Amino acid sequence: MKRALIVIDVQESFRVAPLWDDMGNQQIAEPVNALVRAARAAGDLVVWVLHTAPGSGTPFDPELGHVRFLDELEQPAAGEPVLYKTVHNAFTTTNLQHLLTQAGVGELWLCGIRTEQCVETTTRLASDLGYQAVFVTDATTTNPVGGLSAEQIIERTEAALRDRFARIATVAELTAEREPSTA
Repeated sequence: MKRALIVIDVQESFRVAPLWDDMGNQQIAEPVNALVRAARAAGDLVVWVLHTAPGSGTPFDPELGHVRFLDELEQPAAGEPVLYKTVHNAFTTTNLQHLLTQAGVGELWLCGIRTEQCVETTTRLASDLGYQAVFVTDATTTNPVGGLSAEQIIERTEAALRDRFARIATVAELTAEREPSTA
């Protein structure tokens, strides 16, 4: 089955926003880069998604120049789609489903910023659309919300998704599955 890695909102918009100081993992680029390298090595499709809020005057307004990938993040390679969304999930306002269908993709690895928001909603919708979704938990991050720490939000998200909407996996588990057997 063909796979795709969906990198969601790992963008400078978050770094310039006040909530970045409370972000659970400010080094999010490291695990995402490991996934990108593994996906590329396996010949998987890598799809890049950026959140935009045109005309908002916020860090997500493209006119302000922050709607770009984190500087330390692997940048999209030639032929890798870059999509711009205006809602929480990566499907509704983009052609993501069309791209995945054209490529014959059946399994998605999902990672990015705002574990419980954009990554979770994309994962749920992917499951509803029939994709085998893999939520790469340590390649997501968020900030405290509603009295919950970033770690508690990630744990809650894992519990909500596990075995109903997605398989929960770590970067190490997925990259180990990709390594050739020495037996």
